[in-house]
Amino acid sequence: MAIMITDECINCGACEPECPNNAIYEGGAEWNYADGTSLAGIITTLDGEEMEADQDHEPKDMDVYYIVSDKCTECVGFHDEPQCAAVCPVDCCVDDPDFEESEEELLAKKDFMHLGE
Repeated sequence: MAIMITDECINCGACEPECPNNAIYEGGAEWNYADGTSLAGIITTLDGEEMEADQDHEPKDMDVYYIVSDKCTECVGFHDEPQCAAVCPVDCCVDDPDFEESEEELLAKKDFMHLGE
């Protein structure tokens, strides 16, 4: 299950630097797969979509920080718990019920984004 940031976010930004996948973006900021990963050039996503790794995507939220579920691994393979939730002063980093994934799926996502790490 990916993590999401709720509307209770106070935009403190504590979560953003803690993410090992660079899956957290400030509200209104575009995102891409290359940010904070080893992905470059033309990639095929785990969903089978082909695109440039540095292709910008629309922000998922315009007002508060948001987490890109396609990049979130809940810190599996890096830490024992999601670091965004661990540092959030208002506890607004919570499980996203729309993105349930097994530990194996999260590790596969981590391996996809961080080749050879």
